[in-house]
Amino acid sequence: MTISSTDDLLLQLHNAALSDMHTSRPKNLVRALVYQAEDLSPDAEKLATEDVLREALEKAHSTDQLVELWRKKLTDWDFAPHPTWSDSPERTEIRRSDIYGLLGLSEETRKLLDDLIPVSRVEAPVVITDEFTPWYTPQSQQGRPWYWPSYRSYLEQKGWAPEAVAGLDVATDAVVERLADPTQSAAYQSKGLVVGYVQSGKTANFSGVIAKAVDAGYRLIIVLGGTLNMLRAQTQRRLDMELVGRENILRGASEYESDYADDPAWSQGKFVTFGALPSALGAFDIVRLTTRDDDYKSLLQGITALEFEKREPALPLYDPHNLHRSSARLMVVKKNKTVLGKLVKDLKKIKTPLAETPVLIIDDESDEASVNTSDLAKPDAERTAINQKISELLRMLPRSQYVGYTATPFANVFVDPSDAEDIFPKDFIVSLPRPEGYMGARDFHDLDSPIPDDHRTVANSNELAHVRNITVDDEAGEEDVCLQRAMDMFVLTAAMKLYREEQGGLGDRYFQHHTMLIHESVRTEVHRELLGKVTQLWWNAGYMGPRGHERLRDLFESDISPVSAVRADGYAVPPSYDDLARYVGPAVNRIGGDDNPIIVVNGDKDIETGEADFDKRSIWKILIGGQKLARGFTVEGLTVSYFRRRAGNASTLMQMGRWFGFREGYRDLVRLFLGRAETMGVKEIDLYAAFEAICLDEENFRAELKQYATTVDGKPQMTPAQVPPLVSQHLPWLKPTSPNKMYNARLVELHSPGQWQEPTAYPTKAADLRHNTQLWTPVLEALPPTVTSLAYHFPAEGGRAAVTHRFDALVGRLDPVELLDIVQEVRWGAPSQFAPNLAYLDAITAGASQEVDDWLLIAPQHSKRGQRLTLGTTGRTFAWFGRERRRGPLFGAISEPKHRAVPLRIAGGLADSGDAATESLVAPRRGAVIVYPVVEVKHRSDIPDDGRLAMEKVVMAFSFVAPATARRADGRVLRFTTIDSAKEGQAIIDTP
Repeated sequence: MTISSTDDLLLQLHNAALSDMHTSRPKNLVRALVYQAEDLSPDAEKLATEDVLREALEKAHSTDQLVELWRKKLTDWDFAPHPTWSDSPERTEIRRSDIYGLLGLSEETRKLLDDLIPVSRVEAPVVITDEFTPWYTPQSQQGRPWYWPSYRSYLEQKGWAPEAVAGLDVATDAVVERLADPTQSAAYQSKGLVVGYVQSGKTANFSGVIAKAVDAGYRLIIVLGGTLNMLRAQTQRRLDMELVGRENILRGASEYESDYADDPAWSQGKFVTFGALPSALGAFDIVRLTTRDDDYKSLLQGITALEFEKREPALPLYDPHNLHRSSARLMVVKKNKTVLGKLVKDLKKIKTPLAETPVLIIDDESDEASVNTSDLAKPDAERTAINQKISELLRMLPRSQYVGYTATPFANVFVDPSDAEDIFPKDFIVSLPRPEGYMGARDFHDLDSPIPDDHRTVANSNELAHVRNITVDDEAGEEDVCLQRAMDMFVLTAAMKLYREEQGGLGDRYFQHHTMLIHESVRTEVHRELLGKVTQLWWNAGYMGPRGHERLRDLFESDISPVSAVRADGYAVPPSYDDLARYVGPAVNRIGGDDNPIIVVNGDKDIETGEADFDKRSIWKILIGGQKLARGFTVEGLTVSYFRRRAGNASTLMQMGRWFGFREGYRDLVRLFLGRAETMGVKEIDLYAAFEAICLDEENFRAELKQYATTVDGKPQMTPAQVPPLVSQHLPWLKPTSPNKMYNARLVELHSPGQWQEPTAYPTKAADLRHNTQLWTPVLEALPPTVTSLAYHFPAEGGRAAVTHRFDALVGRLDPVELLDIVQEVRWGAPSQFAPNLAYLDAITAGASQEVDDWLLIAPQHSKRGQRLTLGTTGRTFAWFGRERRRGPLFGAISEPKHRAVPLRIAGGLADSGDAATESLVAPRRGAVIVYPVVEVKHRSDIPDDGRLAMEKVVMAFSFVAPATARRADGRVLRFTTIDSAKEGQAIIDTP
């Protein structure tokens, strides 16, 4: 045999052996190979040894077919949750060792496989859950899975990495197993929430959940697909193409009669296919009650289609004898009171008892329109009507399960707990991990970067690489300099994409879409004005002449070239603008060759200039839009964003972030032009700072969920009903909407050994501020006058250069009781924020066993003499810090990133600092307190030459790190109390 035929036969043999283990535990590999070789050929028997596999692996590359085959199987076993064949945690070296042991592999083969296929470090979803009865097990799925295997296979063929597919399998299991068993006789309504990231693949998750749910027996699937027709249609198409399949769409009709006959993906064979109707192949069909173009309609045939067939009329529909022989129904419905009203009306007419029907309701963008708003005078008062319809559906369908999906953790399902009777996620909250390759808020900001501002470059700073400022000065006069620059960047990145297709080996039409989004307002009159302005700028840009090329050359050399040189990730970068220049003309033609370079998407037929239907055609255009392009709708190929939209709340702002998503092949080219001085009411805001603040809130919230998701003695230490009071510690305005209601859970204690804690809810009343300043001033005055230089050396890691965090500080010691006395007297703008920390400090200081010997007090000082306050009676001066409140009494971050590592090291939260001065301060059972005299912007001009600012104009802020040893023996970090124990598990109760 030739080498090629031997390799093919070896691949065929291993594929057969590993496929035979698809639904079972790993088995002895050599025995499995020998067994399969008998059905292949005599030559295959010679290859059925471990030695042959080892020799193939020794010369293999990580992308070889044999390696990919093994990667898929090992990943499945690595990710398997709680398998019967291993007690080891998933995605660990120990689990991998268990797999190798069952396969009977030698140490040499194990090492080769580990080098080629390392254990995946993909994060698992974080689950906050109430206790539930497990029912969704491998045993319960035997013989019935159809749509999940099909969907999984579709994703693999689409190019998803094995780790991504396995991760989706785990994440969807976390949702489905917490729904009620559709075959159980007692009806139960489970309600949950899945929190993802903006444009990060939430649709893939709920598609997987639907696939597994219908396989398990759910027979009516209602997807609430946003408030806009274009978003509903986009969701319907995704489900039809990837899950429902051609045969269920056609149901015997001609290919040309399909509602997708004009969709290129339909004619290109990209819709999943089964070969015949699933019911003819021993499975069950999915009957669509909505199509891409048609929302739910109240028709006679619609009512008939809702009727469920029962093979055993005497048995209820949920009985397995009926359930697994019945077709499933799927509808994607817009959140509109008229449409939902038709559905409710039709459901009341069908003969099948609603109490027998297992229903799954998926609420996409669940924080929009689904929650209750009580002020009917508001423009969005219809939301109350929609909330009523959803609640009516839940009441009519006692076996319905509700799962909301959102990208904003502070969604209204949290912030409006008076909805607890309707859609509050009482059973589970799943926080999805950030997907591999996703470009999100963190990728545009330098959150907690250890690199000082003056050492940041486009290589180590996301802001410098991707964010460009829009300032008022930039837009003065008639030139519209900043908008023109953004449009120039759009043309330049278009040329870069064409260069990569031709010179980088990506191939023609690799980049199907290339878009720029201009988002300044939701008002159509503003869009009308923008259309005129952008049209004029485009046709006067001179892209084909020397004036345009001169601007593009300057932009390439000052922006694209330096950024792509360090961030292109292997994709082609032209050595000079001269090498790129010949692609500018074709790029301009792709965008405006039809004399229509701009698409306005706002519903105004008078000025809409084209359809933003990314499914039907390749789009290389500038998009101007507002609400229609703001939430849920995916703007494909988005490379340049020009954003000046003001929004009144965090979730609205976050949902405007259409620049988040997957940017395969052009991540380095993404640019975000943001207004840095936008007017909102009477305030001037920096949109970049606003996005950063929201991002920090999200990061903190997700990190806390992850920490509290750890079970103690097999039971959850926090349930979904306890999340609202936890969130309210961060957002003081987070209160039940009705004054006669309250949270039934109160967070009493928060343990934080070796962790940075930073209260931010400081008072605004003059008397309280004066009190706090008087409280801390003697402590600062008692500090030794000598300034100490402290440092923490971060070694080089993961491609990041070594970094040193150094700062000067006054340093002293505090007795534990002395610190406790001070913090007990501190006054707050929202006392509930610090109360759980205070309970912890009291427990480790005055509890049964004192767990802290002393506290190191650190007062950071500026290296230069500026920004000094004179405090106390001795005339000593101390550094002050400028900070701003973000919402109510709440500040943003108080501390500076460079100040955090040293206190963490002193308290035992980090390893050796590599700095002698810092190490001399480290001691067992020692904590650290960092004090910041803060002056808000409104008072800075009041600071006199002698630095004596009125005490009520100073905010005495502090952070602390408790000793890393001050932890509970059982590992519990939270303690809640139930206000009304008779209503245990209820999130909201009436006030006594």
